Amino acid sequence: MNLSTSQVEILLLTGLGVLALIFIFGMLASLYRKVGPHEALIIYGMGGTRIVKGRGAVIAPVIVNCRVLSLELMSFDVAPKQDMYTKQGVAVTVEAVAQIKVKSDNESIETAAEQFLTKSPQEREGLIRLVMEGHLRGIIGQLTVEEIVKQPEMVSDKMRATCADDISKMGLEVISFTIKEVRDQNEYIANMGKPDVARIKRDADVATAEAERDTAMRRAVAQRDAAVARAEADKQRVLAETLSQAAQAEAQRDLEVKKATYLETVKRQQAQADKAYDIQTNVMQQQLVAEQVKVQQVEKEQQVLVQDAEIQRRERELIATVLKPAEIERQRIETLAEAEKQRLIAEAEGHAASTRATGEAEAEIIFKKGEAEAKALNVKAGAYQEWNQAAVVDRLIGSLPEVARALAAPLANVDKITIVSTGDGQAAGMHKITGDMTQMAAQIPALFETLSGMKVSELLSKVKTIGQPEKGA
Repeated sequence: MNLSTSQVEILLLTGLGVLALIFIFGMLASLYRKVGPHEALIIYGMGGTRIVKGRGAVIAPVIVNCRVLSLELMSFDVAPKQDMYTKQGVAVTVEAVAQIKVKSDNESIETAAEQFLTKSPQEREGLIRLVMEGHLRGIIGQLTVEEIVKQPEMVSDKMRATCADDISKMGLEVISFTIKEVRDQNEYIANMGKPDVARIKRDADVATAEAERDTAMRRAVAQRDAAVARAEADKQRVLAETLSQAAQAEAQRDLEVKKATYLETVKRQQAQADKAYDIQTNVMQQQLVAEQVKVQQVEKEQQVLVQDAEIQRRERELIATVLKPAEIERQRIETLAEAEKQRLIAEAEGHAASTRATGEAEAEIIFKKGEAEAKALNVKAGAYQEWNQAAVVDRLIGSLPEVARALAAPLANVDKITIVSTGDGQAAGMHKITGDMTQMAAQIPALFETLSGMKVSELLSKVKTIGQPEKGA
């Protein structure tokens, strides 16, 4: 399709217009600045200073200019490098964390912009930290270590109240101030809690001791009650066993008596039955004999006489062989039962008498032994009272060999002796040992004089010489 010259010009003009509009909108878009709720746009130039928050504005080049000021929360450490001194003069190191932000009102934003708009975040935090550290040093100087350690919230409140004016002059506000750590180089803080720890430990030890005491007392009471209950149960058991054994003995006795009675009755009835049978048999025989007698009267009369004699003999025989043994057996059983009863009674009485006699004999032996020992002590005491000086001296002199033997006894336990001679001309070797023993034996008379209070020379002067006659002889 061929276009005319006018149409081509129109298309060119239209394209140029579109391009111009696009350029104009691009320029306008580049001039439009917008900020979020965490930022403030500071516009300055013609017309003064304007503050824009959370929206946008057109920045005309050459006419006005703008900068962005952050309204976000700033968090940084406040930890002076130098030690701070408390009210008590104790040097402490305090580390804290501060959260600070620019206030939301336009006046504060404008004030903060005047102070920090051209400074980097590090420079801004450095300036704020210097102010915070100065106020912290002043607050620490007004408090004791105990208040700083035990009441950190109070320190934070004082810090916020003290810094509020200076920080507000910068257009800022303190959101929070928190003490992270308090320490010292002299272990003041470490030792501060030791009295409370010792007191708590002491109270715990006392409570434990009291609990153990109560437990021991309750355990002792429970053991005592258990022992009493066990003893009462043993008593009841022994009593029950005794009653049971007595009842068993009575039952056994009654059973034996009943057995003997039954046996006697059975034997008596058996004897009666045997006797009745024999009598019935004899009656029948008599009837038979009577019938036969009718046939042979003469012969049978003799036989009747014989039968009568035989019947009498049999009756006596039955009495002798059946009734008498049964009666004898009954009497024997009754006699045995009575003898067993007397034997049990005698054994019980004999056991009691034996126990009583044994206790009396032991008591008599103990009494006689004590009486003999007392008499021996009295005799010995009387003999000691009759001793004179001669007897005492005799006993002491008789003990001297035992003393010498005791002094020499340690040498008997020596297995081997090694002698080293120095060669200095003095007594050495075995002579030294025997010399020491001689010196020890020479001290025995001195020991005797110490014990007796008498000189050995005086005692020896009183001994008569062999063959010397007595004075006045």
